Amino acid sequence: MFKIARANAAVPLTPGSFDDANQNHEMLAQFSVSEAWTGDLSSGMLRLGEWSAMLHGLAAQECGLLSLIRCYDAKDRSHILELFEQAATLCSSFCFSTTIIMPNGFRQPLFCMGESNGLEQKYSGSMVGVFIFPRFKLEGAKQISSRR
Repeated sequence: MFKIARANAAVPLTPGSFDDANQNHEMLAQFSVSEAWTGDLSSGMLRLGEWSAMLHGLAAQECGLLSLIRCYDAKDRSHILELFEQAATLCSSFCFSTTIIMPNGFRQPLFCMGESNGLEQKYSGSMVGVFIFPRFKLEGAKQISSRR
């Protein structure tokens, strides 16, 4: 899944939508780990949380886009790179899903949602987003079966 759209809320914010009572953090935490990330378009640097950096195989929490996506499934890299390039030129909301291929052979599913803003001046702006890591790893495609 690779989606990008002009930055306008698909679901308008309603009073109380950010109210913590409307959130189900325990269910989200039962099934996944989520962590915010930011990007500075003037420097091209992304800043990840500790968990995200570790799962991406990075030694530091700051990195460039190419360093970030090098562990992604090879068939998804060009789509994700294109998505980030589009988001860097037009204020956008975007999402993608892929798999992190770890050196030990495990495969970690990944969902990402984000938005870009502040692109009024060339080489400026920022991105913010969240990575969601389901709480399981795959040893290989054989573990995924489809029912017909």
